[in-house]
Order: sequence, then C-alpha cells, then structure tokens
Amino acid sequence: MGHALAITRMDHTSSELRAIAGKSSDGPQIRRLLAIARVLDGDARTHAAEQTGMDRQTLRDWVHRYNDGGIDGLKSRVSPGREPFLTDAQKAELKALVIAGPPPERHNRVRWRLADLQVEIGRRFSVHVHESTVGKWLHQLKLTRLQPRPVHPKKDPAAEEAFKKTSVLG
Repeated sequence: MGHALAITRMDHTSSELRAIAGKSSDGPQIRRLLAIARVLDGDARTHAAEQTGMDRQTLRDWVHRYNDGGIDGLKSRVSPGREPFLTDAQKAELKALVIAGPPPERHNRVRWRLADLQVEIGRRFSVHVHESTVGKWLHQLKLTRLQPRPVHPKKDPAAEEAFKKTSVLG
C-alpha cells in the first residue's frame, strides 16, 4: 500500500477547490483540482486517482505540483516550440525583396517564383527550407503567390495604343 499523500499547501479547502474547478475552463486543470479535493477529503490515493481518470503515480506528481505552485501549478504547460527560421528583421527584408521583384539583369525573370525565393533565402540568410514553407511565409506576410501579368521591360505604350486604334476588333 502506498504512503498517504501529504498536501502541505492549505490555501484552500476541498469545497473551495471544487468551487474553483467549477469556474475554470481548463478541462485538465479541473480534473486535477477535483482529484486534490478528494485527497483533502481523506480519500485513498488509488480511489481518488481512479475517480478522476488518472494513475496513482500521476496524482502523486500533481500533488507535488500543487504543493509547489498552488492552483496555477495545476495548469497544463505549453511548450514554447522551436525558434523561427527567420527573425522579424529578416522577414521584413524578405517582404521588401518580394515587393521589389528580382533584378531582371541578374535573374532573367520579371517576378519571383517560390523556387527562386527558396534559393535567394538560402543565399541571403543561410536558411534552407522547402518551397511550401516559402509559400507559407508569403501568406504570413500577407503576400500572394499570384502576381499581375508581368510586363516586358522593352514594352512600348505608344505602339500598343496605335495597335488598338487600327485593330478591326476594337
């Protein structure tokens, strides 16, 4: 038989813990509060754990977290996740790069493709990602992969207007 759980934090009674659980919107925290309330009422660790859907050892771990951190110690912790590939400054530079477009003399293109941006990001920032990630970044920057029809650099607007006026379709 296991040893009795020692709850050293006596900030709240079992009825207060149940009231706090009733006001909480975090489901896992509610289960933990109710399990600790059962322990405070004198229930055995095994019985309190079974009634709240957890293992006896898990309940013991939550009691230790409650003793250390109180009610806030029973909240689920959120992992911070991995660091982003690009900093905010690099994302701003990427947005300016996309808006300016590629220099035609260097890239022989009038607009960026995802594959071109992927190579350029690798060259500038030493970050190598998949094309789909570049597309997601453009979406996050409120840019779209759909571009207006490219304009040829040697386009002659006067010749275009003259053609429209002499055309039989116009």
